[in-house]
Amino acid sequence: MNEEQDLITLVDEKGKEQLYEVLFTFAEEDKYNKNYILMYPAGAGDEDDVDVLAFSFDPNEADTEGSLEQIEDDEEWVMVEEHLNQYLDEAE
Repeated sequence: MNEEQDLITLVDEKGKEQLYEVLFTFAEEDKYNKNYILMYPAGAGDEDDVDVLAFSFDPNEADTEGSLEQIEDDEEWVMVEEHLNQYLDEAE
């Protein structure tokens, strides 16, 4: 990833803001016809075990406060995990 990281602020159900760095995005056009974003907590070191969050999103939303959609389908999660594993394998 380049020097300038893409940052996203997520707000939890209690109103607390958390800053995340975008790991990567991808489009899946065959089965789900969605775009996905994977991110991790900002400031996490390379050696830290971090939880990667994944959401689907609409890249055509004009505002900067676009909505992220939860992934609830098990098969969809498997597909996202396969993309993450491929990304991590290529990064090594």
